[in-house]
Amino acid sequence: MAVVSVALLLIVVDMTVLYTALPVLTHALGASASAKLWIINAYSLVVSGLLLGMGTLGDRIGHKQLFLGGLVVFGVASSCAAFSPSAAALIASRAALGVGAAMMMPATLSIIRLTFTDARERAVAIGIWAAVASGGAALGPVMGGLLLAHFWWGAVFLVNVPIVVLTLPCAWRLIPESRSDTSRPWDLAGSVQVMMGLVGLVYALKECGKRAPSWTTALLAFALGATFLAMFVRRQRRSVHPLLDFALFRQPAFMAAVVAAVISSSALVGLQLVFSQRLQLVLGLSPLQVGLFTLPLPLASFIAGPLTGRLLARVGDVQVIWTALLCAALGMGGYLLAHDAPAVLQVASLLVLGAGIGATMTAASSTILHRAPPERAGMAASVEEVSYELGGALGVTVMGSILSAVYAASLSVPADLALPTVVQDSLDEALSVAEGLPPASGLLISTLARSAFDSAFVAVLTLATGMLLVTAAWVWRCGQRSTSNPLRG
Repeated sequence: MAVVSVALLLIVVDMTVLYTALPVLTHALGASASAKLWIINAYSLVVSGLLLGMGTLGDRIGHKQLFLGGLVVFGVASSCAAFSPSAAALIASRAALGVGAAMMMPATLSIIRLTFTDARERAVAIGIWAAVASGGAALGPVMGGLLLAHFWWGAVFLVNVPIVVLTLPCAWRLIPESRSDTSRPWDLAGSVQVMMGLVGLVYALKECGKRAPSWTTALLAFALGATFLAMFVRRQRRSVHPLLDFALFRQPAFMAAVVAAVISSSALVGLQLVFSQRLQLVLGLSPLQVGLFTLPLPLASFIAGPLTGRLLARVGDVQVIWTALLCAALGMGGYLLAHDAPAVLQVASLLVLGAGIGATMTAASSTILHRAPPERAGMAASVEEVSYELGGALGVTVMGSILSAVYAASLSVPADLALPTVVQDSLDEALSVAEGLPPASGLLISTLARSAFDSAFVAVLTLATGMLLVTAAWVWRCGQRSTSNPLRG
């Protein structure tokens, strides 16, 4: 359990560790606003695209072997990312990190599913897993802040290498072998289809969020993504051994858990994307101060996960999911109202949000695994993890696009200054332009840009709160149609 948790922590921290480092990294590599989103998105997109195939591959060759191979790939890619000379090189390294993470993630949950045979023990183990997943995602900015306080931006990747080196021999010795099923083929074509579909759809969303979008490009990307996803669905329905068994989604509880996982992950990642930038670029906090300020989120998640695992068997999975989503919505909405209030109110809101997200992820993960048969452990683990990774990618894309669109619409600069158009792309680019202006003009542009960013920040948090509330209501409705609970008793 400890070895699996350490590996999982590496994977989820890498999804969010860049949020604190993003302003520093952007300045060092000269990354554009579009490149910034791809630096973050490349990791989540590759992971979510390959997870289904990797889950089936783990069932075929053994989850331990795939886990060990993923550790090696992750360590090598981390070294390349740390010393990337350009934004393009970093995007490529982040994609390679995604390959390593996709190899490990299904194995972590499948090993737990197959090792803990008692339902109550398994629920607590999954609670620990979910606490590491949600808490680790929230811990990423904290680690980024601590590292940037003493080292250069590449340290947020290089720190993975010694952890991988120490974890490899432990994993080799301690993780039990799983029985492989060589009768199930590995559908590489299906994995490529779903990955291309996701990339096309996310690119279309990103293009729509630009200040001056190319609607032709957006439509072409959307059409390409939808075509690949349609090909994937058709291929899976005709396959004797599909990567994804769509019959599982006919269960209301299973579907509710998947949607809850996507929305909770999207809301968390979207918040962290704008939260860290506001604390640094608007309020002027250092990366270390930003990391410490976000600490209530992972702490609350770490505590809520195992507690929720114990509660599931008594209350029921769907009821816990919608209650946890409602708690997360209250925390998100509370921070929306208190983001300029005294720090005590802000911290209280973050604690409620972290507890709600941690409980949601635990309940959703457990429900997805328990609603699938044991022989589909790899597939169920892949579905669960695709949900979180896809939610993270959508959070970055949708929230980032809304941030850019509202920021550009809210920023009105004097026409007589003849400023470059990049000031309307992002706050950090506007502040960079302001540094080269006369003091009075620079102060004016900085003030206007920060005010526009605050408007966009409010828009993002409002959307995230609404998403959590609507999803909580929908899951509650699903609970009315789902009468059985495999965890109860």
